[in-house]
Amino acid sequence: MIGAVVIIPTYNEIENIEAIIRAVFSQSNDIHVLVVDDNSPDLTGQKVKSLQQDYPNKLFLETRNKKSGLGTAYIHGFKWCIARNYNYIFEMDADFSHNPKDLQKLYNACYQDGAYMSIGSRYVTGVNVVNWPMGRVLLSYLASKYVQFITGMKIHDTTAGFVCYKREVLETINLDKIKFIGYAFQIEMKFKTYLKKFKITEVPVIFTDRTKGESKLSGGIISEAIFGVISMKIKSLFTK
Repeated sequence: MIGAVVIIPTYNEIENIEAIIRAVFSQSNDIHVLVVDDNSPDLTGQKVKSLQQDYPNKLFLETRNKKSGLGTAYIHGFKWCIARNYNYIFEMDADFSHNPKDLQKLYNACYQDGAYMSIGSRYVTGVNVVNWPMGRVLLSYLASKYVQFITGMKIHDTTAGFVCYKREVLETINLDKIKFIGYAFQIEMKFKTYLKKFKITEVPVIFTDRTKGESKLSGGIISEAIFGVISMKIKSLFTK
């Protein structure tokens, strides 16, 4: 995976971070990893620093002052990666809900098949979610259907957080104007990519809920996604 970098945002992921970093590097000798840590009290960032000795010039750490939201962490990472001329930039969670073995499939969708955004999709071939209670599965699935309906995007998993971008997408989108900071960020990035008419491909993956650490999902995040999508769509109608 030449020219590829995986961005992993972290906040209190000490239980997962070493394992996920080693798992990502086991997939390719060429891949790089950028951890964007929000000054985790559990010293996740310190663990990453210690692992840099094992992966010199391949494992990088950006530490922010405080917990500032998933979206801003990824924007920080995107800008860092663009400045260093990476061609394929991944979003990936630290908790193994995204299987590192699927990185190659997302990469191939862009590198070989011409996609500009490839999405690790839970819903493109049914419902591929493990260890989630039925209520949460339904909430996630119906949220994606709701976003499909409002935005007109032909994407089954609009809230997915396992994504590969070609650099051109992130260079074209005005990252400073991305509004959302929670999980609605994932919807907004797909919508912006869709409006720019970049080719988007969904790659079927199995999503497995975390077994270590705590979920960051909250009611406020859900509200942002539900109500923010309508305002995002309306705004797009008056913006070229």
